[in-house]
Amino acid sequence: MAASSIAAFAAVSFLLVLVPGADWAYAITSGLRDRSVVPAVGGLMLGYVGLTAVVVAGVAAVVAQTPGVLTALTVLGAGYLVWLGVTTLIGAKDAGSPGAGDGAVGADDPTGALARSRVLKGAGVSGLNPKALLLYVALLPQFADQHGNWPLALQIGLLGLLHMCTAGAVYLGVGSLARTVLRARPTAARLITRLSGAAMIVLGGVLLVEQIPH
Repeated sequence: MAASSIAAFAAVSFLLVLVPGADWAYAITSGLRDRSVVPAVGGLMLGYVGLTAVVVAGVAAVVAQTPGVLTALTVLGAGYLVWLGVTTLIGAKDAGSPGAGDGAVGADDPTGALARSRVLKGAGVSGLNPKALLLYVALLPQFADQHGNWPLALQIGLLGLLHMCTAGAVYLGVGSLARTVLRARPTAARLITRLSGAAMIVLGGVLLVEQIPH
């Protein structure tokens, strides 16, 4: 596998991660709500691990070519985003307040139940995103060397891991920046939280509208 291909993929991956979407909204919400954004971002990465595994196994190509399965996945992912957006809007009133985060992920979560919840929600945000699945199907194989010395599955797996690490670094930065900059500004924090929730609802709505026959 040529180093130039890896470098080209890394550049494309970084540019794609910089485009705000549901992952950004979830990372920002976690930054404003939790003591640590690590569980939420870890969940997002877990979703990408799942997508990479699906592509490596060849299942993604089958799903992409089966309209019924892809439609069901799209509706499921869209519904999940809408639900997550609604719950984010409901909790927006507490974002950035002096007591916000006191019962969130961190020292006051001794059993780790809330942290696990953040991980699972994050995995759902990225793993149930049909556009991310199609992106993986279209993108990863393009940078793999069909005639290289490394097995194709290994190449795709490594590229998926590279994308996951790139996304993880960006989302950690986004969530941490949101916490640092906005937690001291309650009004701005509530506004950004509402915008994040609204963004998830809009993204979910767009996915649903795209399934309406034209």
